Amino acid sequence: MKISIEQGGVAALWRATLNPGEVGLAWLGQAGFAVRTRTTRVLIDPYLSDSLAEKYRGTAYPHTRMMPPPIAPGALTEVDYVFSTHRHTDHLDAATIMPLAAANPTAQFVAPAAEICAATKAGMPAERTWLVDAGQSRVLADDLRIDVLPAAHEDLKRDHEGRHHFLGYTLHLGGFSIYHSGDTIPFEGFADAVRRTSPTLALLPVNGRDAERTSRGVIGNMNFEEAVALCRACGIKYFIPHHFGLFDFNTVDVGELEKKLRKASDLNGVLPRVDEWYRLQA
Repeated sequence: MKISIEQGGVAALWRATLNPGEVGLAWLGQAGFAVRTRTTRVLIDPYLSDSLAEKYRGTAYPHTRMMPPPIAPGALTEVDYVFSTHRHTDHLDAATIMPLAAANPTAQFVAPAAEICAATKAGMPAERTWLVDAGQSRVLADDLRIDVLPAAHEDLKRDHEGRHHFLGYTLHLGGFSIYHSGDTIPFEGFADAVRRTSPTLALLPVNGRDAERTSRGVIGNMNFEEAVALCRACGIKYFIPHHFGLFDFNTVDVGELEKKLRKASDLNGVLPRVDEWYRLQA
C-alpha cells in the first residue's frame, strides 16, 4: 500500500476524484476521521462542535478546543454512514450528529447496542441506526463490510445483557482494511481480536493515561509505545495516531510524537493534520 498526502483536509477529500481501488482518508481532530471510496462516504467519531467547552466551562478541565472544527457538520453532505465507538461526547456529540442527520437524510448510523439511549439522545434516528456489538460482522454496502471489536476504556465495560459499551471497528472497503480502535488500552486477547480482522492500516489513540488524569475522571488510552506494540503484534504496517491536539490536559507533544513516528520506520506512520487528506493506493 502507498499513502500519498494531499492538501485541503476533509472538504477537499469530499470533492476529490478517486480512481478505482483508491481510498481517501481525512482526520477531523481527536478520534474523528472521514473515509471514502468512489461510491461510499463514512465518518467515524466526528466531534465538530464546541459542546464540551460549554459543558465544562469554569471547571479544572474546561475542554477549550486547541483547534477549531475543520468543517461545520451541516456542510458534510453525501454521507452514507456515521460510526460512533462509544458514548463520550467527543465520539458521540449531539451538536454534531443532529446537523449531520438533517443534512444527510439517507445516511445510516452505527453505534454500540449497549448505548441505544445515548445514541437516540444524541440524535441518531432510530429508523436509520444499526446497533452492533463486539464479535459481529455486517455488510453495509457493496464496498463496505465491518468487523466489530471490543475496546477497553479503561475496562471492558458491559451492560446487563453482556454487550460492550466501548467498541472498535475494522472497515473493509476499496480493497483496504482500516481498523479504528475507538478509545482503548491494551487488554487480554486484544491483539488476537485485531489480528483476525487483518487490518491494512490502524488508527490508534496515543494520549495515554496517568494517575493525575484518572483521579480527575479523565479516562485514559493507549500511549504511543502501546500502539506501536499492537501494530507489530498484528503485522499492521501502516499507522495513523489520533486523540491528541484538541484539549490541552489530554494530549501529547506533537514534536515528540513526530520524532517517535520517524523512529518507528517499519510502521509507515503518518502524523495526521486537519488541513491534509490521505490517498491510499494499492
